[in-house]
Amino acid sequence: MQNIEQQGMHDTSKDMDQAAARELLQFIDQSPSCYHVIDNFKKKLAVAGFIEAREEDAWNLKRGEKYFCIRGGSSIIAFAVPEVDYTNFQIVASHSDSPSFKIKENPEMLTDSHYIELNVEKYGGMIYAPWLDRPLSVAGRVIVNHNGALESRLVNIDRDLVMIPNVAIHMNREVNEGYKYNAQKDMIPLFGEETAKGQFMKLVAENVDAKEEEIYGSDIFLYNRVKGSIWGAGEEFISSAKLDDLECAYTSMKALIDVTAGKQNCMMQDDSRCQEMKSFSDWKQNPSILVCAVFDNEEVGSQTKQGAASTFAYDVLHRINGAFKNGQEDYYRTIAQSFMVSADNAHAVHPHHQDKADPTNRPYMNQGIVIKYNANQKYTTDSISAAVFKSICANASVPVQSYINRSDIAGGSTLGNIANSHISLNTIDIGLAQLAMHSPYETAGVRDIAYLRRGLEEFYGTHIAKNEQGAITLA
Repeated sequence: MQNIEQQGMHDTSKDMDQAAARELLQFIDQSPSCYHVIDNFKKKLAVAGFIEAREEDAWNLKRGEKYFCIRGGSSIIAFAVPEVDYTNFQIVASHSDSPSFKIKENPEMLTDSHYIELNVEKYGGMIYAPWLDRPLSVAGRVIVNHNGALESRLVNIDRDLVMIPNVAIHMNREVNEGYKYNAQKDMIPLFGEETAKGQFMKLVAENVDAKEEEIYGSDIFLYNRVKGSIWGAGEEFISSAKLDDLECAYTSMKALIDVTAGKQNCMMQDDSRCQEMKSFSDWKQNPSILVCAVFDNEEVGSQTKQGAASTFAYDVLHRINGAFKNGQEDYYRTIAQSFMVSADNAHAVHPHHQDKADPTNRPYMNQGIVIKYNANQKYTTDSISAAVFKSICANASVPVQSYINRSDIAGGSTLGNIANSHISLNTIDIGLAQLAMHSPYETAGVRDIAYLRRGLEEFYGTHIAKNEQGAITLA
């Protein structure tokens, strides 16, 4: 039998690839913090006819409608309920956060009676060096006491504001032979001369149309100001901040929005392929509740009220179940038939360090969706979930690749296995191949964005079920 990874599958057109890539770059440019990510998703979902279901309100869900729920301002779960009786949830999950530096409380530091620097602490595991000598700014949220009510407001100082300067090579001759950065000494951003004292929180307050004394709390992070770009001899590469994991988060949310909007948004190359997809002809008759979840705090372990280790996903799915007067037994039966795609980017083979890759599982940019495996279950993929997802991708003419760590190199993990500790269901870990993961400027393949979108459209349009013999069927 021909291996699906080796099958000849048609590429999307270059115009479609470029359009999808530029759309992603625009979203990233408008989303300098995880709070902006979720706010932008909220706006797009509202335009697409999704209704907000707040956790603090009673839920009166209706069949044939689309909803979203936000927790903590930085995580969101969107879902579409069919008109027919549903049998399962089909979920794509990703994350909204990226490694960065968080501004500490009382951040201003007067240095050498001349410089004002901002005290920061690292968030997540990042590559330090690329943060130096490039324009940075700050974004996030602040809590404003406005007439006795505590309001959350987004902040983004949309200009080149700070920089982390390197030490000249004349004073650090060994820098190119390896340098151990100290987060408290080397990674502190320069804000201004001594005349800038007292200006930082004032600037933040002005940005959110508040008085400085009205700000009672803040979650503000540094972000890279260098714009994303499409480059390469054939314009085949895309570079930007936050590709991990906004590439997957945006593409999965876009797939859900487009699938539930109709076939005019289908990423398939020909109309006949769109017509074949049940969701594009009428998603409301597909007996699956389609779910897109974007969690915060994956980069720091997900152990937060809005992370994948929280009760957020369980609470939302449980409330959906209850809204249609289904009991606990019905919930367990629905979960047993459900499927989740954990979407978080993967490591491409590096052109200078091919030895870092596994000898036989070597994903490359622009070669399709990467399925991630790990014997110790850092990734959730097993033979069942891999077979299901490969079948879906084959139906969408989307190529897939495999990623496995070298046996002597410890790899990372994703939110898939963390979420499974609260909601146990068949799950696969996937991503798109990229270079320089956890740098403030990462690189991936232009064609892969369209591949992922097509694959997830097919996933949302395929009803995954178990027959009486326990075998999985795709319809």
